[in-house]
Amino acid sequence: MLYDPTSPTSAREVKENLPVVARALRLTIQPWGVRAADGFENVFAALNKERPDGLYFPAGPLVNVNRRPVVGIALKSQLPSMYFRREFVDAGGLMSYGADDAASYRRVATYMDKILKGTKPADLPVEQPRKFELVINLKTANQIGVTIPPTVLARADKVIK
Repeated sequence: MLYDPTSPTSAREVKENLPVVARALRLTIQPWGVRAADGFENVFAALNKERPDGLYFPAGPLVNVNRRPVVGIALKSQLPSMYFRREFVDAGGLMSYGADDAASYRRVATYMDKILKGTKPADLPVEQPRKFELVINLKTANQIGVTIPPTVLARADKVIK
């Protein structure tokens, strides 16, 4: 996992949430902290020596702002990579799984409508995302020599060919 240790969201995911899931799945997680945009190249150079089975990029501003360089380096390294937003897959990343932004924005619009009509924000319930999407880029899979099983492709919400 490549993450920004200065991002509270990323740090919590890497240190608290994912280790629990990894243990249950018998996976080994190796976190790699990147604090600035110029640190991605160094981490990928080290990763190329270790050759992990894949990469996961938790949400965080540093990774999000550097989407294209991160995806480009992952492709050059030919490492299968998973992202938290579909924009990474649209930019050439292998796959993403995360909240459907369009559905979330529609819920925000519903809330804004209620607030503008007089509902107090404190009277509205807090919501989690309701819809998630799996996006797979088959062009990238072919480019890095990864075969996506048909059962996984069948579950995808969007497949880029």
